[in-house]
Amino acid sequence: MVGTLPVILAIAAVMLTGERLHLGGWLALIASTLGAALIASSSKKTSGMEHANIHGDLLVVLSMFAGVGWILISKRLMKQHSALIVTASVFWLGTLLLAAIVITTNGIPSFHYSSRVWVAVAEQGLLATSCTTILWNWALKRVPASHAGIFVNLEPLVGAILGVSLLHESLGAMALLGGVLIIGGAIYFSYKPQTASS
Repeated sequence: MVGTLPVILAIAAVMLTGERLHLGGWLALIASTLGAALIASSSKKTSGMEHANIHGDLLVVLSMFAGVGWILISKRLMKQHSALIVTASVFWLGTLLLAAIVITTNGIPSFHYSSRVWVAVAEQGLLATSCTTILWNWALKRVPASHAGIFVNLEPLVGAILGVSLLHESLGAMALLGGVLIIGGAIYFSYKPQTASS
């Protein structure tokens, strides 16, 4: 499943929104997807794999298609609204839906946490979620969705780099090759003139 979102997003953007992607773009997407798979499969740790089940796998697949839908809907909304308005609307709607699910399944959650926990939640909400989503939407407004998806594959690459630099993990040759493929695909889309229509 790792790395397939950009390819599925590109297929959906071509089929549903009329974007066009040339052969070089498809090859860059496939290479980047292969790179993400190489990084994921090169991990020496298999903890948690024995607990995998079909229910969890189906939820991962469903979340991938939900992500594609979110990106395409956001792209369409940003033709008329700013990235900030679209991001705020998605967050409010998501918060209301999440609150409804949590309250109906588990009741009202406890709010008795230390100030340190609340600061950490605020930091993650503002920096790791809000700012990154606003920047993503700002960029998505300016490039075709079929091109933007390839940058999602930078996540496993950044994760691998952080694992090496902060946790002193080691990467094998396959993971390094995967990183080269991901970066190569991103560079290709960064410098190739856009021919997709949105």
